[in-house]
Formats: sequence, C-alpha cells, structure tokens
Amino acid sequence: MSIEQQRRLVTELPGPRSQQLMARKVSAVAGGVGTTMPVFAAAADGGIIVDVDGNQLIDLGSGIAVTTVGAANPRVVAAVTEQVAAFTHTCFMVTPYDGYVAVAEALNRLTPGDHDKRTALFNSGAEAVENAVKIARAYTKKDAVVVFDHAYHGRTNLTLAMTAKNKPYKHTFGPFAPEVYRVGGSYPYRDNERDGAVAAARALDQIEKQIGADNLAALVIEPVQGEGGFIEPAPGFLPALAAWCRDNGVVFVADEVQTGFARTGDMFASDREGVAPDLIVTAKGIAGGLPLSAVTGRAEIMSAPHEGGLGGTYGGNPIACAAALAAIETIEQDGLVERAREIETLVKARLGNIEDDRIGDIRGRGAMLAVELVNSGGTEPDPQLAKDVAKAAHAQGVIVLTCGTYGNVLRFLPPLTISDALLDDAFDVLAAALEATR
Repeated sequence: MSIEQQRRLVTELPGPRSQQLMARKVSAVAGGVGTTMPVFAAAADGGIIVDVDGNQLIDLGSGIAVTTVGAANPRVVAAVTEQVAAFTHTCFMVTPYDGYVAVAEALNRLTPGDHDKRTALFNSGAEAVENAVKIARAYTKKDAVVVFDHAYHGRTNLTLAMTAKNKPYKHTFGPFAPEVYRVGGSYPYRDNERDGAVAAARALDQIEKQIGADNLAALVIEPVQGEGGFIEPAPGFLPALAAWCRDNGVVFVADEVQTGFARTGDMFASDREGVAPDLIVTAKGIAGGLPLSAVTGRAEIMSAPHEGGLGGTYGGNPIACAAALAAIETIEQDGLVERAREIETLVKARLGNIEDDRIGDIRGRGAMLAVELVNSGGTEPDPQLAKDVAKAAHAQGVIVLTCGTYGNVLRFLPPLTISDALLDDAFDVLAAALEATR
C-alpha cells in the first residue's frame, strides 16, 4: 500500500470511528492496557500512520522503536508473505528450520566484537533479558545481578525487579525476584559529571562494597537508557564498566532492545565506544514489527546452559525470522545507519533553534533523541509540561511519546524511512506546542 507522505487531518482527533472502537476497547480490553493516542490505526508506511477516520499522522514513535525500517517495508512484506505460504510454525525445538539459523548467523556477524559467538532466539525483550541472566548465572555459578538507576528492562517478574520506575510498571505487582541490586549510573545533565571514568569508578565502588564481585553473575545496562529518559552516559562510562567486568569474572550484558539495529546511528549503541559486550540482548527493531528477540554472546558463555535449558514454543518463529532477515537486509542495503545520523543532525538543529529556557537538555543519538523539560530557568523536572506538549502535538496529528523517571522527557523515535519534509512539519508542530504552553 502506498501512502502519501503528508500529515492530513480530516476530523478532529479522535474521529467518530476511533471513538466507536475506543468504546469497544473499554468494554472488551483489560483496563490496565492503556493507549497513548485515542485513535485506531488502519494503515501505516514510511513516516505516516493512517487512522480509521482517514487522518494521516506523523509517526515519531515507531511503535516504541520497532518499525525502524517502516511499518510496511516491501522486503519485510514479501518475506513474510512467502514464509506464511510455506508454514507458520513447527517449533524450532521440534523440527528446526533454516530461518532461525540464518538469523543467528546474521546476529553473530553484526553484533559488536569479532569473537566466536552463539545466538538464541526468543519472543520479547523482557524474555531475552531474563534468558541473558539465566545464561550468566549458569556460566558464572553466581546469583547477583546489578542494574542501574533509571533502568528499564521489561515487565516480567524478574525484569520488573531490574526496572527502576515504580509507576506504571512496578506498582502493586510485587514481590519481585531477589538478588537484583541497583546502583547509580551516569546522567550527565543531572549529576554534572562529564567524565565517564569518574562516574564508573563511583558505581564500581558501590558494587564492590555492597555486593562484591565474587557474588555477581552479571552487570546489565542499556548503553543509552530508554524509558528512563534517553540518558546517554558520559564518554568512558561503558568501557570502564566492561573492563571491570572482564577483570572480575562478571558477565557484561548490554540491553540493546531499544538501541539496536541502526537506531542510534550505529548498528548497535555499544559500537560507538568500541565496547564488545559478553552478551547482547536485542528485540524491537529486529524484525520490522514482528515479535522476535535474541541473546547473542561469547560462545563459551552461551554454551553454559545444559541442552534444553533455553527455548520456548514460539521463540524464533519462522515468520518473525523471515521478517528479521528482510529488515536486516534493508538496514544494510538502504544505508539506514547513515540515515539515522542524518535524522540526528536535522532534529538537533531544529530543537536547538527553539528559544525556550524550559528545554533543560537536548540529547540522544541517531533517531533516538529527546528533550528534557524543566521549570523555567531551572532544572526542576516538569512532567506536566511534557504531557501538555505531547497532548497538543497529538491533537495536530503528530505522534510523540513521553518518558523518563520523572515523566518530563519528550522522546523522538521516527522510522528511519521518514522524509526530511515530514520531520520538518512535525517539529514545526512541536515548536508551536511549546510556544502555546508558555
């Protein structure tokens, strides 16, 4: 389906058909499942989502960093169509198929480091994070896991223990899995520490005193924190942590669920400082919108679990594998790593031209960018302003998401196939929304 790449509103949002569907949603879907926008999608392609009333919305969310190659990428559509016609499922653990193997080979090739690697496939980012912890524990014969302030790792019981933010994620859902320890990280805007090695030394001192390397199986970190506020650590922070893990027999796990597959202007965010994680967790942008995730890592670590210890009924589903191979081909053949860097240049220039002292920080890499909003002239987080600006943008047909521990960050995750014209239009809308809230 070819969709004109232009924002267009033909009704107020939500339109009548979306309102009807929302009424059905309220009566049929559990109330704990919320929605950011009150509109229902009918089609999507490039940087546009068309709702059921015919409104065309600019997509600055990519389904939370999933539709990196577009929501209806032709290569993905063709690959999925061919695979559906062949078979939809056999379970790789029962009768395996070559798509799973091909995805594993691609991830072993693409992920950071030239060491011997192995890959296991799963369904969601949270499931992959849990399996990374299982693998690290099997390899080290130790129990403890370290995570960081502002971290987000998922919504299962173990990953909720690893996730920092209480509402909406953890509230009322405990008790959570034990042996998960949280330490301070690197948040240059708020901790005023621009030397990553110094920030790492502070974190490592806390780890050594409160947990001890002899008890620690894994250190798990997002190279750029996602839900916590698109926090990019100071240069040198990740390499220092990785070096300490290597010296102390701790598995260094990079959670690249949101940062992976060209999103940050590198194939993986760990590449920026030459960090080669022991294990790397991927999902979201891996398969063009189909559910797939992976743990890829050093062969000796990945081989620690006993045969049959890893797997699941749907892990590495053949349709999702076909989509992943097509998405990876698109990223490599269409130069989407470079495109992410072009998006960064354009968006940061637009944001930098907005004169507003409530913009405390502009940060991020590639097409994973954010502004942190604060009180006028200060640094106090302003979550209400973030909500108001997002709501105003939504009303004008621009999908933008909020995030951050304090709820005061606007995050921008456009598909890498979005046009410059759509980005300019979207940030015109955002600039007007900020002005309207003064």
